[in-house]
Amino acid sequence: MESKTPKDSTKIAGRMYHTDDYKKQDDLSSGLATTHEQVSDAYMEGEIGAVIDDVNGKDIEIPQKGYEE
Repeated sequence: MESKTPKDSTKIAGRMYHTDDYKKQDDLSSGLATTHEQVSDAYMEGEIGAVIDDVNGKDIEIPQKGYEE
């Protein structure tokens, strides 16, 4: 295992996702590309069990009602 310096940690912590990360083979780029894909999927899918966060800490469920005439 190779030793990391504080400067290496700062460099990694400041790194952001770029579209070319999908093409790179290093661990950092691969991890960023995977995380970006997971976040994109979760964002596009949305949340199935929608809730409102109450100020008192209790979640209030939003009922899933169909369209009725």
